[in-house]
Amino acid sequence: MISVERVLVVGLPLPEFVSYMEDFAHAEEWDPGTVSCVRLDDGPVREGARWRNKSVFRGRTSELEYRLDVRESARLVFIGENNTVTAVDDLRFEPEGNGTRLTYRASLTFKGLAKLATPFLRSEFERLADGVATRLPTAAAARRT
Repeated sequence: MISVERVLVVGLPLPEFVSYMEDFAHAEEWDPGTVSCVRLDDGPVREGARWRNKSVFRGRTSELEYRLDVRESARLVFIGENNTVTAVDDLRFEPEGNGTRLTYRASLTFKGLAKLATPFLRSEFERLADGVATRLPTAAAARRT
């Protein structure tokens, strides 16, 4: 398993920031690896909501189906899966001044033969996490309602 964590502060109040982040389709704006992310169901975002996420990693396109597994006032957990990997994005929010502190943890568990590549991919995922930490505050502030 590969796990990365970043802590960042976003200039939005906690409820507004959680509302932005609970719609995983916004990953197109803040995740440098995401090419597209489309909601697969309708209605308000709720636990069980699903998205199809297409990402590019090391020149290859992959597709994962994500679901919102935990939806709380200060925590969101998304789980994405395909035949090769299970991804867990665990987002924890705390008020900080006029903004919000986000602890963003992403874990990837590879399946089958892909497990063999795990030790060689850590640095790539660290770079992606750095990109998220750079892009997310600006993307969220740009969506401010």
